Amino acid sequence: MKKVRITVMRQTVYEGLMEIYENPLENPCDMKVGQVFIANGWEKPEGLCQSAWESMSAFVMTLAHGGEDIYSGWMKNKKSAMISCNDGFRPVSFLLEALDEAAD
Repeated sequence: MKKVRITVMRQTVYEGLMEIYENPLENPCDMKVGQVFIANGWEKPEGLCQSAWESMSAFVMTLAHGGEDIYSGWMKNKKSAMISCNDGFRPVSFLLEALDEAAD
């Protein structure tokens, strides 16, 4: 099993939707563009949002176990995936990349 690098690539904020539908939240998302996490195989990295992990964990597991070419040619790098969290008000896009380094 391999380690997987998870990089925060982009965060979009839909303020209009938030004004209409969302209850005010104290700390809705603390992910920052450029932030990097390393998944040790299938284990959620410390500090990674639980909701984001639930959106990406199956892809991380696939990459950690040597899976490639997710969705048949979707990514230029066959050992990667671009996944967004399921927050409809402020979705975050994450680049997942399998590393050559073995998981602990």
